[in-house]
Amino acid sequence: MRRLRAIPAFLCFVALLAVPAAGQIQNMLEIVSAEGQASFNRQTGLWVITNGVTVKYGGAVLTADSATVNEHTGEVLADGRVRIQSDDLVWAGDHIRYNFKTRLMQSEQFRAGKPPVFAGAQGLGSDVTNQVYFATNAFVTTDDYAMPFEQVRASHIKIVRGEYVEMRNATLYLGGVPVFYFPYYKRKLDAPANHFGLLPGYRSRYGVFLLSSYTWSLNEQLDGVLHADYRTKRGVGAGPDLNAHLGPWGDLFARYYYADDQAPGTDLAGNSVPHDRQRVQVGWLASPFTNVTFRSQVRYETDSQVNRDFFEGDYRQNPQPTTFVEASKFWDNFALDLFAQPRVNSFLDTIERLPEVKLTGWRQQLGHTPLCYESESSAGFYRRRFAETNGVPEPEYEAFRGDTYHQLSVPKTVFGWLNVTPRVGGRFTYYGESTATNTVSDEISRGVFNTGAEASFKASRTWAGVTNGLLQLDGLRHIVEPSINYVYVPAPNRRPWELPQFDSELPSLRLLPVEFPDYNAIDSVDAQNVLRFGLHNKLQTKRDGQLENVVDWTVFTDWRLRPFDDQTTFSDICSDFTFRPRSWLSLSSETRYDLDGRRWRMAFHTLTLQPSDVWNWSIGHYYLRNEPDYWGEGNNLVSSAFFYRLNENWAVRFTHMLEVREGRLQEQFYTLYRDFRSWTGALTFRVRESRGASPDFTVAFSFSLKVAPRFGVGEDAVRPYGLIGG
Repeated sequence: MRRLRAIPAFLCFVALLAVPAAGQIQNMLEIVSAEGQASFNRQTGLWVITNGVTVKYGGAVLTADSATVNEHTGEVLADGRVRIQSDDLVWAGDHIRYNFKTRLMQSEQFRAGKPPVFAGAQGLGSDVTNQVYFATNAFVTTDDYAMPFEQVRASHIKIVRGEYVEMRNATLYLGGVPVFYFPYYKRKLDAPANHFGLLPGYRSRYGVFLLSSYTWSLNEQLDGVLHADYRTKRGVGAGPDLNAHLGPWGDLFARYYYADDQAPGTDLAGNSVPHDRQRVQVGWLASPFTNVTFRSQVRYETDSQVNRDFFEGDYRQNPQPTTFVEASKFWDNFALDLFAQPRVNSFLDTIERLPEVKLTGWRQQLGHTPLCYESESSAGFYRRRFAETNGVPEPEYEAFRGDTYHQLSVPKTVFGWLNVTPRVGGRFTYYGESTATNTVSDEISRGVFNTGAEASFKASRTWAGVTNGLLQLDGLRHIVEPSINYVYVPAPNRRPWELPQFDSELPSLRLLPVEFPDYNAIDSVDAQNVLRFGLHNKLQTKRDGQLENVVDWTVFTDWRLRPFDDQTTFSDICSDFTFRPRSWLSLSSETRYDLDGRRWRMAFHTLTLQPSDVWNWSIGHYYLRNEPDYWGEGNNLVSSAFFYRLNENWAVRFTHMLEVREGRLQEQFYTLYRDFRSWTGALTFRVRESRGASPDFTVAFSFSLKVAPRFGVGEDAVRPYGLIGG
């Protein structure tokens, strides 16, 4: 995205100029003369040096052909190829007056810079008393060339140290062509600068589009972005983003976007989507007092497809946004949490908590006894609300629920190596009258007893002399940690199907916890008699002086001593495996295997090669068995992401996702990067082929200044949708 950011580049530069170095060393001037002549006047403290001179003081270095140096005041009058380096900031000119102690400078003509910001002027002066700098006929650029492509020129600039900068008759030039004019510009040095952003492109669903934004800053407390977008097939969209920085009361953000959609289509249920489409987001995070945190979030959308259509990156990250308000207080051993969650989007399933209060007791030792205690208690009013489809409200139910859980454990080490932790606990849950559609259920209560024990030990062996160049081995250590966790819960007096289901057990790609309170599906608590076996292996070596895991492998499964009718004796076996044969080569694997059916239920493998900054390649395979009654439609995807730097100025990235079962190339990304010295450009082409839909083509050109990049390092690879405006 092209951003007119040369003005903020200048501000970065003047901030360096206006603030003296921290911890400046008040030492004596060090004067080094080359092969020339040097004379010194003891009464005046003046050195006159010709034919090469170097002066050092407090981290600053001046070199010149000749100079007059005042030892008492620290002032230097230098001539001929003058170069001043203060920390990593460099000044250059033919005639410069510089004071090492006050850091004030006066010059007829100069150039200065600290990558990636450079500047120059016909004249530079200063007011020593008021700490003010003046420059005339000045320019600022992010281009380190004699004839920069991008620069801001101003007739007069005034800089008040540590406070603000004023510019008069400032003009932004691109390739010698003036593109933006500021007759008068003033702002604080430590505040972000206002700028424009543009992203042009074409998409099958949008037509030709232009996404524009204006980022502004009013003061230290308030800033934001104004969006104005146009899509030939979909119409106009616009809205503001506001950010308020409230000091100890945290940060508040508010975002609103409105689209007058000319072709809204239908949602996933086949319902027509309205033309007036809106999105509202409000969030707040603050820690005004020690160990006290407030956070809230409001996410309203007129329909379920707003984010998918206009904010693809947000939709993929969070397809079901929630609204909540939360306040938390923490102590050494306890935490108190107040949480409220209403429903604001009728098209989403929601468990409303109006509100819920939870007190958590971390595991803690009871006095000088060997006993440890932990607890979790909550109370609240809950309402189960189903998504409303076709404008017809679905049945819902609500009830008050109070739940308290307490557990005692005795961690011990026996035989000097075996860690054993027996435990015993109990849970009591009360449900008030449950109100459902046209029915009212009586209040009920449930009691649960649990006990069990966990045992584990760790063993290791080291082979200090093992070396291998191919695997980058410099010594080898093997660590093995087997564990077993037994959980026994007799059948409670109320089974899950007799209770309102608010916090129920949901399908998961991983095995759920077997012990309390980690197992938090309160309303689905049932009898258990199970042993969980685990085995953790590590192979470690030294690489570049750092300890690194060559192999990290964890395997675990459950042995159900009393399985239910819909359960097998042994659960799926899960494996987490990482192998790094070299520092730039890694293989990660997450699998879930059905022992009873002898079949894979889930497999996720990724091979990553990063041998240098010239190229890298990541290959992945994601398999999820098709089980509509458990976790829905499966997947069998192969992905590839390849990056190659052609030379200093050009690079390419290719990303593909292939649905193996259908032989369908689900998504393709092709990006060509170009380095234009002070800014970078990316031309991206994407094709998406969704099942039962026409291919969706997108091409977009994004711009980003190096001094203020649009993406963080690697972000365009992880979330490439920003390259095309998603």
